[in-house]
Amino acid sequence: MKQKMDVAAYIWPAYTGQEPRTRMFWPDGEGEWQTVRKADAKFPGHPWPRKPLLGYQDEADPRVMEQQIELAVSHGVNVFAYDWYWFDGRPFLEQCVDQGFLGAANNEKMRFYLMWANHDANHLWDRRLSDEIGSTVIWRGRIHPAEFDEIVDRWICQYFTRPNYYRIDGKPLLSVYDLQNLVDSFGGIVETAAAMHRAQEKARQAGLPGIHFQVIYKNSQTMNLSGVDGGASSDWITKLPFESTTHYQYVHFTDVNRDYAAAYSDVQREWAALSDRMPIPYYPHVSLGWDNNPRFLQLKPAILQNNTPENVEIALRGAKAFAERLRSPMVTINSWNEWTEGSYLLPDDRFGYGYLDAVKRVFMDA
Repeated sequence: MKQKMDVAAYIWPAYTGQEPRTRMFWPDGEGEWQTVRKADAKFPGHPWPRKPLLGYQDEADPRVMEQQIELAVSHGVNVFAYDWYWFDGRPFLEQCVDQGFLGAANNEKMRFYLMWANHDANHLWDRRLSDEIGSTVIWRGRIHPAEFDEIVDRWICQYFTRPNYYRIDGKPLLSVYDLQNLVDSFGGIVETAAAMHRAQEKARQAGLPGIHFQVIYKNSQTMNLSGVDGGASSDWITKLPFESTTHYQYVHFTDVNRDYAAAYSDVQREWAALSDRMPIPYYPHVSLGWDNNPRFLQLKPAILQNNTPENVEIALRGAKAFAERLRSPMVTINSWNEWTEGSYLLPDDRFGYGYLDAVKRVFMDA
């Protein structure tokens, strides 16, 4: 029986040491598994370290991803949304999708799309330095306008034209993480719109009906871009060709240093507010948790508490009902594997397969 609603889980593609540039953050050569292995409890009762029940797997290995694809689709996760990076004039962390997912013999069982993670990169990923110089920028998320054609060509040739690339109304979905960096890249809203329209034309020339651009909504600042077109601007929503919006993480728009149920009350209000005031469709989002203490030596007190599979299931049921009312095609989840942010579906030694079983009950067993 075909699943009635698509469930897209974000993938953080850093659990592989394939790319040499990752060694500056994780010199052991296994990507951010190095951080997971070294995670420690910051106070009595703090539930770290946690261990992956499937092991510290290299997710650029197609055999590993064959196993994870089977696990995902059997539990109702039928779309992977890969964080995709471009730093210093070239891609970064592509191996997870290129070698792992696309190399898996069974990848046709599920669909995938890219979430362009065009944020700045700093020392946050380096546990040795994150407490002291975590905010120091290494690579800017902004690009030079001349790079965009190369990036779009790469998206189209390597991903968009694949039969299992996720599409809405026939258009390949491309999600954009940082709206401000996007507009800063081109110098203004008008220039950004022109670049996006050029990308649409490139897609049409490749035999596609265009590109479904989606913007990641964070908070009220998303509505007011700063430093462009002579000042703050909220008219991007009518001038830029975005066709939908969703969230990436609860931490972007609500206080996560509290009980999951309390945060979920705010989340429900956020869903309703966005669907009411945005002229483009909003696809509801569920985050599983938040605790990024593995990335730091000192305590970071923002921790989402009581994020049990049972409490997350309540949020998943709410997201499904909300999406059904609005006839939204999908729900997004953070995430498949964000171990160092405490928000992952993959089984661990704390809740086992609890989160995956919750997704299955909501989206497959109903």
